[in-house]
Amino acid sequence: MPPIAHGTLHGAPDPATVQALQNAEHGDPFSVLGPHTDREGTALRVLLPGARQVAVTDAEDHWLADLAQVPGSDLWCVKLPRLPGTYRLRVDWGQGPVTLEDPYRFDSQLRGAELWWLAEGTHLRPYEALGAHPLVVEGVAGVRFAVWAPSARRVSVVGSFNQWDGRRHPMRLHPGAGIWDIFVPHAAEGDYYRFEVLGRDGVMRQKADPYANRAELRPGTACIVQRLPAGLPLDAARARANALDAPISIYEVHLGSWRRGPDGRWLSYTELAEQLVAYAAEMGFTHLELLPVQEHPFDGSWGYQPVGLYAPTARFGRPEEFKAFVDAAHAAGLGVILDWVPAHFPTDEHGLAWFDGTCLYEHQDRREGYHPDWNTLIYNYGRVEVRNFLIGNALYWIERYGIDGLRVDAVASMLYRDYSRREGEWIPNRWGGRENLEAIEFLRRLNRTIGIERPGAIMIAEESTAFPGVTRPPSDDLQSGGLGFHFKWNMGWMNDTLRYLAREPIHRCWHQDEMRFSLMYAFSENFMLPISHDEVVHGKGSMVGKMPGDTWQRFATLRAAYGWMWGHPGKKLLFMGNEIGPWEEWNADAGLPWHLLAHAPHAGLQRLVRDLNRVLRHHPALYRLDHDSAGFQWLRHDDAAHAVLACERRAVPGAADGQRVVVIAHFTPEVCHGYRLGLPPLPAGQRWTLLINTDDVVYGGSGVSPGPLVVEDVPSDGWPSSVRLTLPPLATVMLVPQAVSEEGQG
Repeated sequence: MPPIAHGTLHGAPDPATVQALQNAEHGDPFSVLGPHTDREGTALRVLLPGARQVAVTDAEDHWLADLAQVPGSDLWCVKLPRLPGTYRLRVDWGQGPVTLEDPYRFDSQLRGAELWWLAEGTHLRPYEALGAHPLVVEGVAGVRFAVWAPSARRVSVVGSFNQWDGRRHPMRLHPGAGIWDIFVPHAAEGDYYRFEVLGRDGVMRQKADPYANRAELRPGTACIVQRLPAGLPLDAARARANALDAPISIYEVHLGSWRRGPDGRWLSYTELAEQLVAYAAEMGFTHLELLPVQEHPFDGSWGYQPVGLYAPTARFGRPEEFKAFVDAAHAAGLGVILDWVPAHFPTDEHGLAWFDGTCLYEHQDRREGYHPDWNTLIYNYGRVEVRNFLIGNALYWIERYGIDGLRVDAVASMLYRDYSRREGEWIPNRWGGRENLEAIEFLRRLNRTIGIERPGAIMIAEESTAFPGVTRPPSDDLQSGGLGFHFKWNMGWMNDTLRYLAREPIHRCWHQDEMRFSLMYAFSENFMLPISHDEVVHGKGSMVGKMPGDTWQRFATLRAAYGWMWGHPGKKLLFMGNEIGPWEEWNADAGLPWHLLAHAPHAGLQRLVRDLNRVLRHHPALYRLDHDSAGFQWLRHDDAAHAVLACERRAVPGAADGQRVVVIAHFTPEVCHGYRLGLPPLPAGQRWTLLINTDDVVYGGSGVSPGPLVVEDVPSDGWPSSVRLTLPPLATVMLVPQAVSEEGQG
């Protein structure tokens, strides 16, 4: 068939339209391509770069007509009196004909209600509509692609299924929602893709799908079509393990450096499911907390600058393998918490920045949209679509992967517009204040949504300021309402404790307030006590390295500190490696120095952490009232001369047998003989017995025993009776009531 002229009855569009299609600049391809019927028949138009011949067939592959090529273009057209609703294209690329489905014969696979919810920001699970989803439509297998880019002039999906050619699959725009979509027949799970976006600024960019469920390993930037994980029901056992009154001891892990293979390679999710899960469970931890596993381009960010917020990083395997890792942790009785970063995102060209030629996800004004600490961009929480993207992501990890909760990174930077900014570098809120009202509303909405949709999941704030009500129920009242988190990292406790421990013992008597001040506010929020990765990087040294004195004193001080930490109100978090006492600070590019366990001080410290976790699990007094002042009572806090702190923990007010633990910490290297301490009276038939002593020889200590714990009718500390004991050097001891008949079973 000879080439046709423009404007003939064969259905060719006008030259400007042809040129726009040829240049991949047409903003409404569905108005031109595919079948279009009028009174004179049906015009069929297809854009097939490189095609030699094109014909249309019926569903049984019977020839109906040949299409003609518009001169100087890759557009092929024909006009027929009638075209069946189901038809095929027979295309010859020079190597014989192949049969294809025409993507432009399919209606949008997005429902009207979905578009409405997306537009108004009320779609709780936008990842079910946006992104790439394998579907079967009218018996045809393919993939539905959808992306939010309201200001783009044109958006195409490009990938391994179309030679990365933006002319082949330009998408349909739904103007009210700003969403582009297309169903691509023959695309399939495992295909690589990106979105090619012609921005409002006239610049063409290839962007990663913000909702991609899988991405290729850096330095590649493509997304990979991946079916959504199946939704998971709420697990009542996990909900109980995450409760405020449950024992919680978290092992914080960077998956890339916990352990390496013999050749220095990363362990896979499968290997981590076997090795890491078994280790953490044997050590008695209740939860794993993973530094961000969302896909990120730069290893050195440790995941805190994610680009693929919906994709488990390919560094360790496929999404299915990550899901199996979570399942293995749950089977071993471990919860899994993810570090999650809604505060900012990196400026990588393929990421969210300037997504459609405008500041779509970020603020336009640098004073609101740029983070000076990390050279990153700040989400515009005032846009409903951005809030939807983030809150949907939180639900995605919890509902689709069974994650127990999220630790929200850098909350302090979200709450204040002047965070890390000098005067003139920030814009006040609408009331003239420094609070970021939009971020506050976002956090409240986030935590309210999780609480309603997934009760039993936990939300944890890394928040370092005195912002009030971080763990109070969410409310719209800025003055009295809370943010709705379940727990807040107690950064004040961490800083004060490490500052005190770094002092020479002879100087500690002048700084007792650093250890007791945390109890002035310990019950104002639901606190978690973190010794996290942030304390052992960037020149801060290792935990052992922070301690003063010789090797023995360093390890003894650290053991005493851990003993006091486990006795202090608040849930516990320890970064990996801190249980074995490395001499060097954490190196994210290598595995932990496990060989150190061949040496007694390191093996002893590890054993202590394991035993502290087991003590925590088996003594409700150490966790049940973590966030209630009724669960804590000072026994001694003013003996600065001996650097002694002593308290009683209770499971219930007025606790009886088995519901009380006395914790005594001594932070000098001297042995204190005959030390008298007043203790609350015990019921008849009970006595105090030793639960744990961090100076025990099995932990690498000197083996000094507190001695016989005989209660005497000698008033002390306001109590009618007291006990005389020996305080081991640089040690914490815990005592529990025990029936006299059970003596020797401690």
